[in-house]
Amino acid sequence: MTTNWQVCSLIVQARSGDFAAICAQLRQIAGCEVALTDAASGQIILVIEAKQHLLLVQHIESVRNVAGVLAVSLVYHQQDQQGEETP
Repeated sequence: MTTNWQVCSLIVQARSGDFAAICAQLRQIAGCEVALTDAASGQIILVIEAKQHLLLVQHIESVRNVAGVLAVSLVYHQQDQQGEETP
């Protein structure tokens, strides 16, 4: 059985005044990890994992729709298939 694996990292620019609430909302998105934050500049680095690329795109759109998020930039994306190959 082969499984598909997707991972990406994003830089999120957020409003500084709502920073803690924005980070809390981002942590609620499935597969989303807040890796680094800088409240002074309003920047957040996220890592998102999903089993399908469509789910990954949906999670990225969820990040964009969080109130107080000003910009989202994709920095890295990787996909991989893992598992045993059957003849």
